[in-house]
Amino acid sequence: MTIALLLALAGLAVLDSTSFGTLGIPVYLMLGLDRSRTSRLFVYLATVTVFYFLVGVALMLGLSTAMDTFGDALNSRAALIAQLVLGVGLFALSWRFDPKWRAKRNLPERTFEPRMGGPRTMVLVGLAAGTLEVATMVPYLAAVGMMTTSGLAAGQWVPLLAAYVLIMILPALALMGVRAAAGARLEPKLERLRAWLVKHSSSMLSWGMAIVGFLLARDAAARLFL
Repeated sequence: MTIALLLALAGLAVLDSTSFGTLGIPVYLMLGLDRSRTSRLFVYLATVTVFYFLVGVALMLGLSTAMDTFGDALNSRAALIAQLVLGVGLFALSWRFDPKWRAKRNLPERTFEPRMGGPRTMVLVGLAAGTLEVATMVPYLAAVGMMTTSGLAAGQWVPLLAAYVLIMILPALALMGVRAAAGARLEPKLERLRAWLVKHSSSMLSWGMAIVGFLLARDAAARLFL
């Protein structure tokens, strides 16, 4: 384990801390929950943290072994065609959520707001956010790859992975602390930020679907035709 590796992992974790699931949704939930229910936001953040930690553990422990076992089936022509169709379909579907595309066709604008509810709902929102984002979080996947290729023992990469996912939620925790310290003085600005997040939620979803679709289609096309 080198200083260069630690610094690289820290930098990647800071990048991941700015994603919609680790910062955007927490900000929205923080503004939508009154101060007496802030504990529900902790439930969401805990869910996201545990989810990413377990995904990292699964990757470190041998999803590559499963890929070796089923590699022939996943690399078959039929599987690649299915992947290509899925990628193109996601990319095409992403336009349905684009505000400009909908405005040109006089369709109502769509907005998406994380559902407020009890602890169980917060867990479900956290799992949904993690599942939708994990495939597009390149820094996180790169960090897992770096730890894998570094040949670290379990006693080294487990605490490193735990520290990584904790850094991912630090900005959201810091905002919660600032809000608690500032009291009602920040509420007007936070409400404007919440309105901005809601207004651009469909655009964010559109871009996310387009990126995932493009990556899936590009990978399948490259292996099919090149």
